[in-house]
Amino acid sequence: MTDYKTKLIELLKANDVIKFGKFTLSSGKESDYYVDMKKAITMPEILECVAHLITEQIKDDEVDKIAGPALGAVPIATATSLISKKPMLMIRKQKKSYGTSKQIEGELLEGDNVVIVEDVTTTGGSLLKAIDVIEDNGGHITQAFVIVDREEGAQSAFEEKNIKFNPLLTISEFKSYLD
Repeated sequence: MTDYKTKLIELLKANDVIKFGKFTLSSGKESDYYVDMKKAITMPEILECVAHLITEQIKDDEVDKIAGPALGAVPIATATSLISKKPMLMIRKQKKSYGTSKQIEGELLEGDNVVIVEDVTTTGGSLLKAIDVIEDNGGHITQAFVIVDREEGAQSAFEEKNIKFNPLLTISEFKSYLD
């Protein structure tokens, strides 16, 4: 385990980002834990750690842009852009109805190799929608990174789409660290 990964786990634990108990998720589903990533992505030390972990894994790749879907992934994309020195893209949930009517903010060029980031995944559905936006606009997704994977289907969804999926941490790894 890298120093940054150990530090990430310790920071998530110390800041009570992953809570155990009985929770109702936004999907309406019941869960025995809750991943409060919005809390995590507002903390500079966690963002810096995440950005270093992602940059370590992409430094030898031909990456043109770092992309993050609004809202949760924008701070992650920003931090990673700062550490990796790669320009970033922000992906809106839908096209603006005013001004330039863009769904992607930042400059995506035809054929750009793009790494996409996200805070937490369950099935991967929302991240896959953001990937479709990038691909529909000429970008090529090389990898997807997520801070925490809830391990409820995202891995297989990305395998089906033939996209390399890199959770920095799975919920199983976090639980085993607590034991």
